[in-house]
Amino acid sequence: MKFLDAQNKELMTVRKVELEDGELVIRGKIFGAMPMVAKLTPEEARAGLKLLGLSTILKLVPFIFSKSKPKS
Repeated sequence: MKFLDAQNKELMTVRKVELEDGELVIRGKIFGAMPMVAKLTPEEARAGLKLLGLSTILKLVPFIFSKSKPKS
């Protein structure tokens, strides 16, 4: 999975997401070169869901199954 910036440049590539010792561990690379390991606690995950809001969470299911818009 890749995260892109506003100019469609790669910010981060996620290689693996797994649970370890009660935390969500995300492994990947930042800017295509620097290895990264990010850990997310259950409390921080709940805080992240609050940032999304209920309407955005409900829109995620169709979003996952939709196709990207063509780049201009």
